[in-house]
Amino acid sequence: MELHVLFALFSLLFSVSSANLVSLLHSNGLAFFNCFANHSPASPSISTVVYAPYIPSYDSIFQNTIQNLRFNSSMIQRPQYIIVPKRSAHVQAAIICSKNHSLQVRIRSGGHDYEGLSYKSKTPFVLIDLVKLRKVKVSLRKATAWVQAGATLGELYYQIAKETSTLGFPAGGCPTIGVGGHISGGGQGSLMRKYGLAADNVVDAILVKADGQIVNRATMGEDLFWAIRGGGGASFGVILEWKVKLVPVPTRVTAFNVVKTLDEGATKLIYKWQNIANKLPEELYIKIILTVGKKDDGLRTIRANFNSLFLGTVDQLMPIMDESFPELGLEYENCREMSWIESVLYMNDGKSDEPIEVLLDGNRNITKGFFKAKSDYVTEPINENDLQAIWNVMEVGEAGIMIWTPYGGRMSEISPSETPFPHRKGILYSIQYYSKWQEKGIVAEAQHLGWINKLYYFMTPFVSKFPRAAYLNYRDLDIGINTIGTFAEAKVWGEKYFKNNFKRLAVVKGKVDPENYFKNEQSIVARS
Repeated sequence: MELHVLFALFSLLFSVSSANLVSLLHSNGLAFFNCFANHSPASPSISTVVYAPYIPSYDSIFQNTIQNLRFNSSMIQRPQYIIVPKRSAHVQAAIICSKNHSLQVRIRSGGHDYEGLSYKSKTPFVLIDLVKLRKVKVSLRKATAWVQAGATLGELYYQIAKETSTLGFPAGGCPTIGVGGHISGGGQGSLMRKYGLAADNVVDAILVKADGQIVNRATMGEDLFWAIRGGGGASFGVILEWKVKLVPVPTRVTAFNVVKTLDEGATKLIYKWQNIANKLPEELYIKIILTVGKKDDGLRTIRANFNSLFLGTVDQLMPIMDESFPELGLEYENCREMSWIESVLYMNDGKSDEPIEVLLDGNRNITKGFFKAKSDYVTEPINENDLQAIWNVMEVGEAGIMIWTPYGGRMSEISPSETPFPHRKGILYSIQYYSKWQEKGIVAEAQHLGWINKLYYFMTPFVSKFPRAAYLNYRDLDIGINTIGTFAEAKVWGEKYFKNNFKRLAVVKGKVDPENYFKNEQSIVARS
C-alpha cells in the first residue's frame, strides 16, 4: 500500500469517534475509503473529501444546498457516502469506487433540482457534491469563460462583470442556481430572445465518463457534446466545467415592472401580449408573472406583473412600446436604466442598488420550503374568455404562481435539432406553474399539489399537443418515470422534453454509457 494511502486512512481513523470507528470497521466503509485513497492524489486528505453518515459534518453537507424540503425528510434514503471533490481526480475516484462497490451516483451542483434527482435515490448511492468546484476564469480577449460545474450563475455573472461592462451571458434569472445542471438542461433567461439559451452558447466542456475517463469536446466527440447541451448531463457523466461564449451587452439597459389587476384590464393586456411578445425586437424581453392577490373588498383577483429587460436606453425603448404595446401604458417613470449586471439583481428581486457582491451569496433570497413545479408550451394565443376561465381556476385553493416566458427572436432561428432542446420556432411562450409552501404535513402538501395539478389539467386544451411538451429544467416526474428501464417506457416522458431529439439522445447513451450506470427516474435510456 502506498504511503499516501496509509496516511489517508490513518487521518480518517483519527477523524471519527470511537463509537463510529466500530461502525466503520464493521462495514465496507474502510474498503471504500481504501479504494478512494488508491485512486486519489496524495493531497488533500480524503478526510476532507469523503464523508460517511458517522462523520459529524455529514448531515450539514448533505442538507446544505437542498432547496426542496419535500426531499429532505427522514423517509428519504440518504447517500452511503458524500464526495466533495476538490479536483477532477476525486470525481474519477468517486465513479470508479462507486462502481466497484455496486453503488449508484447522484451529481449535485446547485441543489435546485425540482424533483431532487441530484441527491436522492431508491437504491444505495454515492452523492458527488460539486460545491467546491466553482472557479470561473474569464478571457476578455476570446470573449469566453471557463466555469466549473459547482459555481452558481451569480458567481459567473459577478466574475464577468468584474472584468467588463460590455459582455454578459444568457442564462437564468436566479443567481443561486448551479451552472452544472442549469446549462445541461437548456438554461432560459432574459437574454434568450437575443442570444438563445445558455446551452446554445457553450463552446467546450470537460466531463468524466462512466469508465472514469476525462474528456473534452475534442475527445468526447460531437455526438456527446451535442447531448449534454440541453439533454441533461447527468445521463452521460459528470460535467466538471463548461466553456461558454460571452455575448455583447450595452453599457446601459432598461428594466421595468408594470403590475395590472383584472379590474385594470389585465386580461386584455395578456391577450395582446400573447400576440406580440414573440414578435417584438429581440432586444426586448417581457415576461408575465401571474399571482393571486386580494382586492380591497377581500375578494381574490389575478395580478399580472409585466417584467421586462430591454438591451438599450429608455429613450430607445419608449418608441417601441408606444408602437407595439401602447395598451400597457408604459411611462418613463416606470423604467429604470442600469448596467447589465445591475439588471441581473433587478430581474431577480426588483432591486438594482445593492453591491454586486451579493451575487456571491449562495443563500441570498432563499427561503427553503416545500415546492412543486410543472411546465407547458403555448403555440396559439388563448382567447379572452378562456383566459378568464383560467383565472377562475387559478384563484381557487392554495394558489401558487404562473410565469409566462416569451420566445421568438433568436430562439426561432435555431434549428430544433441543433441541440437536444427542441422548443424553437412556433413557440409563443413557455409556462411555469409553481407552488411553494412552508407548512409541514400531508394535508398542506395535498392542498398545494391539488392546486397545481388542477390548473395543469385545466390548461390541457390551450397548450402544445402530441406531445404535450415540457422543459427539462422544470423537472416533473408526473409526466413519466423509468421503472423497468426500457426505451419504450422512457419515450413516454422523453419525447415531452426532447420531442424527436429523444431518439438521438438514446443512441448517444448507448454509445457512451452502454451499461446504463448513470441513471435515475428520468435519465436517458439506450435504444435497444
